[in-house]
Amino acid sequence: MLKRANITVYGQVQGVFYRSSTCRKARELNIVGWVRNKPDGSVKIIAEGEFDNLKRLIKWCHKGPGGAITEKVEVEWEEARGEFRDFEIRYE
Repeated sequence: MLKRANITVYGQVQGVFYRSSTCRKARELNIVGWVRNKPDGSVKIIAEGEFDNLKRLIKWCHKGPGGAITEKVEVEWEEARGEFRDFEIRYE
């Protein structure tokens, strides 16, 4: 079953290769969507894929790459919209 996860990761998650590591992990799990830094220091992830693979990505987000200190991961579930073809890093 395809789902969409709207994920926000809080903590020391910028400047530690969180975005590039998330991109690699998502692609490994056949997840599409994007990741970007937010001005408040958190990282935002919009991810679509198989429910079990999204749960694996979320579990990974609780730890993140080496150097990251994750304090909190918020997840909102939605129906998949099918708007993405790949997983990318966005710079906004």
